[in-house]
Amino acid sequence: MSELTQIGSRETTRSILNEYGLHAKKGFGQNFLTDPAILQRIVEAAEVTDADNVIEIGPGIGALTEKLAQAAGQVVAVEIDQDLIPVLEKTLAAYDNVAVINQDILRANLPELIQQQFTDPTKPIKVVANLPYYITSPILMNLLASPVEWSSITVMMQKEVAQRLTAKPGTKQYGALTLAIEYQMDAEVAFNVSRHSFIPAPNVDSAIVVLKQRQQPLTTKPFDKQKLMGFIRGCFAHRRKSLWNNLQSVIGKDANIKAKMTKVLEENEISPQLRPEKLTLAQFINLLNALHQEKLI
Repeated sequence: MSELTQIGSRETTRSILNEYGLHAKKGFGQNFLTDPAILQRIVEAAEVTDADNVIEIGPGIGALTEKLAQAAGQVVAVEIDQDLIPVLEKTLAAYDNVAVINQDILRANLPELIQQQFTDPTKPIKVVANLPYYITSPILMNLLASPVEWSSITVMMQKEVAQRLTAKPGTKQYGALTLAIEYQMDAEVAFNVSRHSFIPAPNVDSAIVVLKQRQQPLTTKPFDKQKLMGFIRGCFAHRRKSLWNNLQSVIGKDANIKAKMTKVLEENEISPQLRPEKLTLAQFINLLNALHQEKLI
């Protein structure tokens, strides 16, 4: 493999984009990171080694991909923008452990991709990505809903979204995404990234978040994981409304349903007037299971 070629420097990024007549596409939320030191810090935060398989989402022109290729066993880079494929073929030509796939990550069959693309799919699978701001939450939810057991997920995102991932109950940042992460991962903000490190510069600063498999197992399990995720999203559908009002939207409003919901809330010592952001993950799980026992869910 080649020595560090600094694909991610500001000058090289501009040169590559000009060579191919390309520009950042708003429709794909493209902002090219142009600080090689930060790119290296991302790889270090992800703790990538040659024992790892890495999936990168949105490689762009290959700046982060190059750093990953130098550290990982194999890298599969999934890029939705077809115009960037010939760029990646050139910038990553020196690396025989990288495969570039032109695909929408939200439509990818992830278990199948892993089986087909990695020489040894049993190795730890890590996701590393500079996520487009507009689609950060759907991508994370898609990864978490997958049957794949990720070793870790290290992603750059809008700083405000990063705060949501690590928020505590009762705060304005706390919500459905927070709980979806907490259900199976431990989240930590590794470091922040200035908006001035990108071409073009976004309107906000970014943060690198590292998600790892939970160290403390859940004391209470939901009767169905997918039902739990849908239930939580429903309870946060109208943040300014009480839990009771949201539950009526999720379950129903007739007198029999209301009586059963009242009973369940009383037994779980949850005030119907609370807002959903006041509930912990354990409370949501207990509430879901109790509503299921009452045949409301």
